[in-house]
Amino acid sequence: MKKIKFFLIGLVPGLIIVFFVLNKKGVSCSGYLPNSRVIAETLSKDFIYSENFKTEMSALKVDEKFIKDSIITEGKVDFDRSHAQKKPCPDYLISYPKDHPRYEVTFEKCAEETQLLTLKKIK
Repeated sequence: MKKIKFFLIGLVPGLIIVFFVLNKKGVSCSGYLPNSRVIAETLSKDFIYSENFKTEMSALKVDEKFIKDSIITEGKVDFDRSHAQKKPCPDYLISYPKDHPRYEVTFEKCAEETQLLTLKKIK
Protein backbone atom coordinates (compact mmCIF):
# COMPACT_ATOMS: atom_id res chain seq x y z
CA MET A 1 0.00 0.00 0.00
CA LYS A 2 2.87 2.32 0.82
CA LYS A 3 4.47 1.70 -2.60
CA ILE A 4 1.24 2.52 -4.45
CA LYS A 5 0.91 5.75 -2.49
CA PHE A 6 4.44 6.86 -3.43
CA PHE A 7 3.86 5.77 -7.02
CA LEU A 8 0.70 7.89 -7.32
CA ILE A 9 2.36 10.88 -5.60
CA GLY A 10 4.96 10.87 -8.39
CA LEU A 11 2.74 9.81 -11.29
CA VAL A 12 -0.04 12.38 -11.03
CA PRO A 13 2.16 15.51 -10.90
CA GLY A 14 4.40 14.02 -13.57
CA LEU A 15 1.48 13.51 -15.95
CA ILE A 16 0.22 17.02 -15.32
CA ILE A 17 3.63 18.54 -16.03
CA VAL A 18 4.10 16.48 -19.22
CA PHE A 19 0.58 17.37 -20.38
CA PHE A 20 1.18 21.11 -19.99
CA VAL A 21 4.66 21.04 -21.54
CA LEU A 22 3.56 19.05 -24.58
CA ASN A 23 0.33 21.00 -24.95
CA LYS A 24 2.24 24.31 -25.13
CA LYS A 25 4.43 22.94 -27.91
CA GLY A 26 1.38 21.95 -29.93
CA VAL A 27 2.12 18.23 -29.98
CA SER A 28 -0.71 16.07 -31.28
CA CYS A 29 -1.13 12.62 -32.76
CA SER A 30 -3.49 13.72 -35.52
CA GLY A 31 -0.71 14.01 -38.12
CA TYR A 32 0.11 10.32 -37.88
CA LEU A 33 -3.27 8.97 -38.91
CA PRO A 34 -3.58 7.75 -42.53
CA ASN A 35 -6.23 10.34 -43.45
CA SER A 36 -4.03 13.21 -42.24
CA ARG A 37 -0.92 11.88 -43.96
CA VAL A 38 -2.64 11.54 -47.35
CA ILE A 39 -4.09 15.05 -47.09
CA ALA A 40 -0.77 16.59 -46.01
CA GLU A 41 1.15 14.88 -48.84
CA THR A 42 -1.51 15.89 -51.36
CA LEU A 43 -1.44 19.55 -50.35
CA SER A 44 2.36 19.65 -50.57
CA LYS A 45 2.33 18.84 -54.31
CA ASP A 46 1.41 20.89 -57.39
CA PHE A 47 -2.21 20.48 -58.50
CA ILE A 48 -3.03 19.56 -62.09
CA TYR A 49 -6.69 19.66 -63.12
CA SER A 50 -8.03 17.27 -65.75
CA GLU A 51 -10.41 18.64 -68.40
CA ASN A 52 -13.28 16.70 -66.86
CA PHE A 53 -12.49 18.23 -63.46
CA LYS A 54 -12.38 21.77 -64.88
CA THR A 55 -15.73 21.21 -66.57
CA GLU A 56 -17.30 19.98 -63.32
CA MET A 57 -15.78 22.91 -61.40
CA SER A 58 -17.42 25.42 -63.71
CA ALA A 59 -20.74 23.53 -63.76
CA LEU A 60 -20.88 23.37 -59.95
CA LYS A 61 -19.47 26.92 -59.57
CA VAL A 62 -16.59 25.74 -57.38
CA ASP A 63 -13.24 27.53 -57.38
CA GLU A 64 -9.70 26.25 -56.72
CA LYS A 65 -9.55 27.89 -53.29
CA PHE A 66 -12.65 25.96 -52.14
CA ILE A 67 -11.17 22.73 -53.50
CA LYS A 68 -7.87 23.15 -51.61
CA ASP A 69 -9.03 24.89 -48.43
CA SER A 70 -12.26 23.02 -47.81
CA ILE A 71 -12.77 19.81 -49.76
CA ILE A 72 -9.22 18.44 -49.58
CA THR A 73 -8.10 20.00 -46.29
CA GLU A 74 -11.23 19.12 -44.30
CA GLY A 75 -12.41 16.07 -46.24
CA LYS A 76 -12.25 12.40 -45.32
CA VAL A 77 -10.37 9.92 -47.46
CA ASP A 78 -12.50 6.87 -48.30
CA PHE A 79 -9.87 4.13 -48.23
CA ASP A 80 -12.41 1.44 -49.16
CA ARG A 81 -12.99 3.09 -52.53
CA SER A 82 -9.38 4.23 -53.02
CA HIS A 83 -6.40 2.35 -54.44
CA ALA A 84 -3.61 3.38 -52.05
CA GLN A 85 -1.19 0.65 -53.16
CA LYS A 86 -1.48 1.34 -56.91
CA LYS A 87 1.86 2.01 -58.63
CA PRO A 88 3.23 4.49 -59.67
CA CYS A 89 0.42 6.89 -58.65
CA PRO A 90 -2.10 5.78 -56.02
CA ASP A 91 -5.60 7.20 -56.43
CA TYR A 92 -7.87 8.35 -53.63
CA LEU A 93 -11.44 9.50 -53.11
CA ILE A 94 -12.18 12.32 -50.66
CA SER A 95 -15.67 13.07 -49.34
CA TYR A 96 -16.56 16.50 -47.99
CA PRO A 97 -17.87 17.28 -45.40
CA LYS A 98 -17.05 14.29 -43.23
CA ASP A 99 -20.48 13.79 -41.65
CA HIS A 100 -22.95 14.28 -44.51
CA PRO A 101 -20.87 14.36 -47.71
CA ARG A 102 -21.98 16.70 -50.49
CA TYR A 103 -18.87 16.53 -52.69
CA GLU A 104 -16.55 13.75 -53.82
CA VAL A 105 -13.15 14.32 -55.40
CA THR A 106 -10.99 11.61 -56.93
CA PHE A 107 -7.32 12.28 -57.52
CA GLU A 108 -3.99 10.58 -58.22
CA LYS A 109 -1.08 11.41 -55.94
CA CYS A 110 2.14 11.03 -57.89
CA ALA A 111 5.70 11.77 -56.78
CA GLU A 112 5.80 15.37 -58.05
CA GLU A 113 2.17 16.34 -58.55
CA THR A 114 -1.46 15.68 -57.71
CA GLN A 115 -3.77 15.06 -60.67
CA LEU A 116 -7.39 15.93 -59.81
CA LEU A 117 -9.59 13.64 -61.90
CA THR A 118 -13.28 13.98 -60.98
CA LEU A 119 -15.54 16.22 -58.92
CA LYS A 120 -19.07 15.10 -58.07
CA LYS A 121 -21.86 16.74 -56.12
CA ILE A 122 -23.72 14.05 -54.19
CA LYS A 123 -26.83 15.93 -53.03
